[in-house]
Amino acid sequence: MAGFVRTIPVRPIVGAVLVAMLAVGCGSGGSDKGEGDGKGSAEPSASKAADSETTPAPEQIKLPAALTGQKLDWGRCDSAAGGSWQCATMKAPLDYAKPDGETIGIELVRSKATGSSGRLGSLLFNFGGPGGSGVSGLPPFEPALGALHERYDLVSFDPRGVAASEGVRCRDDRELEKSFTTVDVTPDTAAEEKAYFKDAADFGAGCERRAGKVLPYVATTGAARDMDLMRQVLGDKKLHYLGFSYGTELGGVYAHLFPKNVGRMVLDAVVDPSADSVGHAKNQTTGFQRALENYLKSEGEDPKQGTRDIAALLKRMDAEPLPATDSRELTESLAVTGITAALYSESRWPELTDALSAARDGRGGPLLTLADSYNDREPSGRYGTQSHAQRAISCADAKGRPTPKEAKASLAEFRKISPVFGPFLGWDTAGWCHEWPVEGEFETPEVSAPGAAPMLVVGTTGDSATPYEGARKMADELGEDVGVLLTFKGEGHGAYASGNACVDSTVNDYLLDHEVPEDGKVCSS
Repeated sequence: MAGFVRTIPVRPIVGAVLVAMLAVGCGSGGSDKGEGDGKGSAEPSASKAADSETTPAPEQIKLPAALTGQKLDWGRCDSAAGGSWQCATMKAPLDYAKPDGETIGIELVRSKATGSSGRLGSLLFNFGGPGGSGVSGLPPFEPALGALHERYDLVSFDPRGVAASEGVRCRDDRELEKSFTTVDVTPDTAAEEKAYFKDAADFGAGCERRAGKVLPYVATTGAARDMDLMRQVLGDKKLHYLGFSYGTELGGVYAHLFPKNVGRMVLDAVVDPSADSVGHAKNQTTGFQRALENYLKSEGEDPKQGTRDIAALLKRMDAEPLPATDSRELTESLAVTGITAALYSESRWPELTDALSAARDGRGGPLLTLADSYNDREPSGRYGTQSHAQRAISCADAKGRPTPKEAKASLAEFRKISPVFGPFLGWDTAGWCHEWPVEGEFETPEVSAPGAAPMLVVGTTGDSATPYEGARKMADELGEDVGVLLTFKGEGHGAYASGNACVDSTVNDYLLDHEVPEDGKVCSS
């Protein structure tokens, strides 16, 4: 079940208009770059981190005019985007500590403003992950952005290490299938524990072998610096931005590095910037348990008893997987993944009801279908690459890496928070970056942005993946008169474009007219 947690590796989100994409991801599997031919093994070892302490402060980095003054060659996209959408590749430093050195390509997508007057510039999007492709994620989201599109060029990108931007791929489909179906991510025996951590180490080794030179340089700080280069190349004095989920962390890091360049920035479905890797896991355990209990209440069930019943069902599957489809089985690990996928959006709760009912009857197919959507698996057995980039980016960020012994000692606390999600997330604190070949940059991201323009921070009270409490902490850490909190009393991962008129109008008024709402404004479902 790789990609379930760690630095909020939630699926990219784009609002309720794209509920299917929310579970499936943004099609980052469309790129074949870096796929398992092993050629990356000839590159220098990635065992050292791109040490953020050796990278000069932004004001000390002098990018060459060949980069800041580059003219993008906009043309037809290789992806399914058609119509008004154009794509281009921006050159960026591989290592910002060596701005005159080797470059990599960052893929961008745009659609020019549709209005005849009042253009405000570019509006840059990131849909989360980490590892989600903005190039394939933004075009389907455009119907929800009509008012914004009139006055903004809509722009997104594949962050470094993602899809068309030197996309990281660590395993082939056969290896992924074996991992998802045979590795017990809540090991109960010494043999299962050994297999679990061997699988984790093998994944990192595959990334180092296949990704080569790019692996140490895919951290969030590098992507934030790429965003400021985009701002310059696109001709914008300020960066206007709408970031979802992990995109809120990326936006916060940008604001810290470039506070004077902040324009109108919205952070929706907010990552808690004060939480380290263990804190993130506990936050998500709390968030998914809260969402599960809200779901059970909607079904007329007692949430505590319903939770115990689901935990017992999972325990039975741990001992004996359920038959599913095409000779495949539903394991305990895949079942939790399927439940998780359905809890991202209230609109998917009916699917969860059907899937749990089928599982109780001994049929694993519906929950396996949900798990496949989360794991980016096509019916053909082909997997997308988001989970690869997701792990590479989050491990390049995370300096704090609990040991297997520490993770094991924490399991009782995680189970107390949630007997359904706690064991998975507890073990994952050690498994996700186990023996990762690149050192992490920080314990927690720095997002303080003194002097920046007011930034709108949107939190949803029933958010499963990025619990509401993180929004208040982000607003506080951005700084006084910078972070402005908007609360949506509702369910789901992300509020904007989810169908709430209050949220949509508040965000649009801010982005279009720079009307900053009162800090603490509340929108109800």
